[in-house]
Amino acid sequence: MTQLKDLNCILLIDDDIPTNFIHRKVIEKSGVAAYVQVATSAKEGLDFLTYTGKYADTKTTPRPGIIFLDINMPGMDGWDFMDVYRKLDKAHKDRMVVIMLTTSLNLDDRERALKDEDIVTFIHKPLRPEIVVELVEAYFPKAG
Repeated sequence: MTQLKDLNCILLIDDDIPTNFIHRKVIEKSGVAAYVQVATSAKEGLDFLTYTGKYADTKTTPRPGIIFLDINMPGMDGWDFMDVYRKLDKAHKDRMVVIMLTTSLNLDDRERALKDEDIVTFIHKPLRPEIVVELVEAYFPKAG
């Protein structure tokens, strides 16, 4: 397992439970040593970042260095998440990399994500181990 500086946790935000299960396995297979937290809604993801709701007592749980964010979710979608995320206190989002991970084929979604300074890239599902490795090597130095 590869230990990386400032990457202790990866947050998956996607309403599709089987996709989250597969993506957790992909991250494990990539060899990246990071705790994987799953949120099945944008609201739950925000609660995790801000220690609210069911995550009120999780201050000792690692915070994410990477957020893989789905666009199309019921209620609050990925774009709504980003609107709230931008307003968060810097302490709740310091050193985080947001990646849109979606099945969306809408070119407007891709353009919007790539123009958003808080989103580093836009990739299509499914996540693959080599993509995880490429992303962590681009944004997180090896520990030690």
